Amino acid sequence: MTDEPRKKPEDLRSHKWYGVKDLRSFGHRSRTAQMGFHRSDYAGKPVIAIINTWSDINPCHSHFKQRVEEVKRGVWQAGGFPVEMPALSLSEPFQKPTTMLYRNLLAMECEELLRSYPADGCVLMGGCDKTTPALVMGAISMDLPTIFMPAGPMLRGDYKGEFLGSGSDTWKYWAELRAGNITGDDWQDVEEGIARSPGHCMTMGTASTMTSAAEVLGLTLPGAASIPAPDSRHAQMAALTGKRIVDMVWEDLKPSDILTAASFDNAVTAVLALGGSTNSIVHLIAMARRAGIALDLKRFDALARKTPVLANLRPSGKYLMEDFFYAGGLRALLSQLDDLMDFGQATVNGRTLGANIESAKVFNDDVIRPRGNPLVASDGLAVLTGNLAPGGAVIKPAAMEPHLSRHRGPAVVFKDYNDMAARIDDPGLQVSRDSVIVLQSAGPQGAPGMPEWGQLPIPQKLLKEGVRDMLRISDARMSGTSYGACVLHITPESHVGGPLALVRDGDIVELDVQARSINMLVDEVELGKRRAAWRAPAPKFTRGYGVLYLRHIQQADTGCDFDFLETQEARRTAGGEPEIH
Repeated sequence: MTDEPRKKPEDLRSHKWYGVKDLRSFGHRSRTAQMGFHRSDYAGKPVIAIINTWSDINPCHSHFKQRVEEVKRGVWQAGGFPVEMPALSLSEPFQKPTTMLYRNLLAMECEELLRSYPADGCVLMGGCDKTTPALVMGAISMDLPTIFMPAGPMLRGDYKGEFLGSGSDTWKYWAELRAGNITGDDWQDVEEGIARSPGHCMTMGTASTMTSAAEVLGLTLPGAASIPAPDSRHAQMAALTGKRIVDMVWEDLKPSDILTAASFDNAVTAVLALGGSTNSIVHLIAMARRAGIALDLKRFDALARKTPVLANLRPSGKYLMEDFFYAGGLRALLSQLDDLMDFGQATVNGRTLGANIESAKVFNDDVIRPRGNPLVASDGLAVLTGNLAPGGAVIKPAAMEPHLSRHRGPAVVFKDYNDMAARIDDPGLQVSRDSVIVLQSAGPQGAPGMPEWGQLPIPQKLLKEGVRDMLRISDARMSGTSYGACVLHITPESHVGGPLALVRDGDIVELDVQARSINMLVDEVELGKRRAAWRAPAPKFTRGYGVLYLRHIQQADTGCDFDFLETQEARRTAGGEPEIH
């Protein structure tokens, strides 16, 4: 708790709804009574909006029906009035073409729920990939006292005595099935054992990457992001989260009091040390720009060059999130990064990040490596530029076969996902292990929504030859649970005429991770001819939210937010016109 002056009941935002003696407030109070609440339940108390992204089709959040009751219990115990508000549930396994298409819609819904109802503060309940950045983006823009409650990872998967990890082992065993090395019955055993409890992916995929980033940003209680979803300590954390948000309202502790350029540097550094998802780049940039902070690709690359990967977690390493928690969790990992982080940054519990990790210890130094024995010395992520990606691209060197870090080969080009799906396993496809597979029209507008198509499948005939990695390039994203030599987020995307649209079969493509370059070796005269012949494809949507999306979505290097949702400061950084309020 801080020593700052506390608000008075009449200073609460909800007082305008409940505390005024007029006709409209009469309606608010009478309708609250209609729901069974007495005036003493809410009068003069902080109203806490609990933004709950539970749904029957989101397995990552299937325990939220119970967790929301625990959050409410904490709010009641602390003297607040909890109000559960269901919000759009972005279910990564089910929603097509991609949850990324709807991240900004949830961000808008979160912001507008908080703006339009009598909320004094909020608890954000999320965890499945895009849910975390969406909720945080909306809450940053509204800037009420906010605390994030992460869903937590599921338990380890099980297959014939081996631990399975979400996504990572799916791709692994799918390749073995296509290569003929396992049977259909084996594949079914994997299916039945890989996801066996509530919670999000238990690899260091996008879900754990982003909940960990939220904790390092100071938006969760200490240690909250590492607790497995079924663990009783997760239920305790939910109740404590409910208690804390009430005090945050009285203290008026808001995201704008916590989020700084240094706190975002901390989050990026932690993501890198975790071997986190490439998706974090897009999301953290969008979150920072909502806060008026100029985080960009160059900053990611600069921090990657000096940050070791210490978390031995799949897909880059060996273990899973359950092991990570038992080894000490995120707090223990942060304790290994003292010279790389600013531990003086504020957090939601009123203490600094450094104070919150003072007692942290590592209990298994193979899961959380010491600085002298990192999983990878640096470059957990790398930002590439070149004539294929003048606005930037990203690759995850820690998750690829090292021999491909410097590679040159002929392009095998697929014009879109359907073309790739139809031809990738054609025995007649002209492809070798040295080829570079290129997928076009998979970006923010092209797919649309920039789906996780970037871990392009290896042609079946090469799988049968023993090939398990090759250079693949697209303007898509890839799952944080994925691995391989995949160049992602090519900017600008092919659908808007970016250079990726100009690649043809047989063009030589060259990657050099050390030099941070990705180029096609085609002369400028030929490229000029191709550029002149290029024609913009027809829009993917003609009505509804899709039209709004296509008109306002930005490219990956600036976070794929809508241009009208950024702060004035972020738009000035990008060279745009200031936002009008």
